Amino acid sequence: MDAKLDDDAVTEPDDLAAREAAYEKFIWDNLKRNYLGNYLHGMLGMTGFRLVNAPTFLPAYIHQISGSNTIVGLALALQQLGGVISPIFAGSQVEHRTKVMPAAMWMGGLGRVAILCMALAGWFLKGQPLVWAMLIFITMFGIFMGAQRVVFSLLMSKVIPLSRRGRLQAWRNATGGLIAAILGGLAGRYLIGPNVFGNGYSTTFVCAFVLTSLGLSALQILLREPEPPTTRPQARFRDRIREFPALIRQDRSYALFLVVQMLATSARIATPFYILYVGASVHMTPALLGVLTAAFLGADTISNLVWGYLGDKTGFRLVLLISIVAWIAATALLMTVHTTPAIFASFFGLGAAQAGYMMAAQTMILEFGNRDDLPMRIAVSATAESITATLGPLIGGQMADLFGYNIVFGASLGFLASALLILVVAVREPRRNLAV
Repeated sequence: MDAKLDDDAVTEPDDLAAREAAYEKFIWDNLKRNYLGNYLHGMLGMTGFRLVNAPTFLPAYIHQISGSNTIVGLALALQQLGGVISPIFAGSQVEHRTKVMPAAMWMGGLGRVAILCMALAGWFLKGQPLVWAMLIFITMFGIFMGAQRVVFSLLMSKVIPLSRRGRLQAWRNATGGLIAAILGGLAGRYLIGPNVFGNGYSTTFVCAFVLTSLGLSALQILLREPEPPTTRPQARFRDRIREFPALIRQDRSYALFLVVQMLATSARIATPFYILYVGASVHMTPALLGVLTAAFLGADTISNLVWGYLGDKTGFRLVLLISIVAWIAATALLMTVHTTPAIFASFFGLGAAQAGYMMAAQTMILEFGNRDDLPMRIAVSATAESITATLGPLIGGQMADLFGYNIVFGASLGFLASALLILVVAVREPRRNLAV
């Protein structure tokens, strides 16, 4: 025993440079296994989450059971509200830990339970109790998705080198998007249309629960997590909140990037109402609902390959810029041309644009500042997005009821144009300050 301890003492790195070298070696030695684990988790997990988060099934279901645009907006607002505080709490719980996978399993698992509860509510409840139950479980879903975003982003930053992150996200999002697009089309036609098992939407949510659970299990089995050379000391939650202004001020480009995030997220004021706008413009059938879901998710599939490789090659600022431009163009097309091919093209453009935005926003945040502040930097961004994403659908629902969908879409275009201007003028590519 003593001999073993002596050997460990000799081989244990005794300075920061040696620990950093050992950390990097662990990453590259386990890259294939961790790459596969992240790929399977993303492919299966994101497939299921897309069925819930696509701007088709959930808004259409909430509108069907409530008959109110305001309730649709409230539901989406509550989902985002759940993500306002939980990222900061999650960041404070993992930033001092050398291993964050146990926390990731708890937070990810509870988020999946929320999806299952949505399905069960649809089967066992009716009328107002169903509406209230859905609002509660959607809020629960948002809470744990906000927390999950921090821990899984941190995990990826620990095990996937900077130069490989774009292509990993490209392939996992593309294959996951392909599966989700196929499932979306099939669900509309064969699950929701004939109301399989008494509630086609609940059946769809169960499919999402199964897929996301399989992805989480694959990650748990395959991932090998390194212990970082340094971590922040554990601090009280309220003390870390007080440090946020300094964290934001220390990097002007990061601060302006946060503004871009908040403006782009505010543009989602229109997202729950894309499918409702189509229903008010043309005759909506379950088959068309499935086709438009497939268009939105199929665009996600195809575009992610472009976004990922482009981001690895040039940095993700360019991906963010192009995706915002595409978002503006697709929204304008949806507002002005009301034929089925144009609507299909609009949903395709919206899917590609929002996929590019999500990949760019989630990857760029990993490239600002130093590693020890990364959990809280992710948390600040997630919370900033959630604040505006909470208010957006709630206000949008009231605006849609009072003034119509065109006013909501106009506000969305205004937010996007402002975000684009700031991004072009003031936000630098953070990768210039990092070694790839």
